[in-house]
Amino acid sequence: MSRAFVSESDSQFQDEEAPEIKIPLPPGAANYMTPAGAQALRAGLGALRGGQRPQAAGAVTRLAASGSFSDRDELAVQRKRLREIDRRIEYLSRMLARLEVIDPAAQAGQRVLFGARVTVQAEDGSRRVYRIVGVDEANPAAGEVSWIAPLARALMGRSPGEWADLKLPEGEQKLRILAVEYS
Repeated sequence: MSRAFVSESDSQFQDEEAPEIKIPLPPGAANYMTPAGAQALRAGLGALRGGQRPQAAGAVTRLAASGSFSDRDELAVQRKRLREIDRRIEYLSRMLARLEVIDPAAQAGQRVLFGARVTVQAEDGSRRVYRIVGVDEANPAAGEVSWIAPLARALMGRSPGEWADLKLPEGEQKLRILAVEYS
């Protein structure tokens, strides 16, 4: 068909090439998570599969069956939503396949390991508390850092009284470990 008979808005109805799903883990690494994080991951996947996806698929089916030109924009929106849900399901499924749950309460000793709550003091005297969690659990604003983050890597394996060298693009910072707790 000649492009002369296709409206510009028709291009929005063509399936877009979906970018590759990137797993934010080192190659071959497990997806370490706390029990709460694993439960949230499973619940999120269940909500997508059991509720959001069937709802979005039903909307696409209903709008496609209507054949009305007035529904075309809404159909495009719902198709895009369905693709986004499918991508999220694929991501969560792949992360779940690599899941390894580590219960911080089962960790022992004073060394910084996954799940540790670590109190550190910077060279300027300021103190911060960080918790080392899984990549999908991380919330840096709340002090929860991913186990693959530079801060977590600098702290891992160290004990209270030791110094950790945190290398950042803006320079190096030394952190003294004051306490390590697991709960």
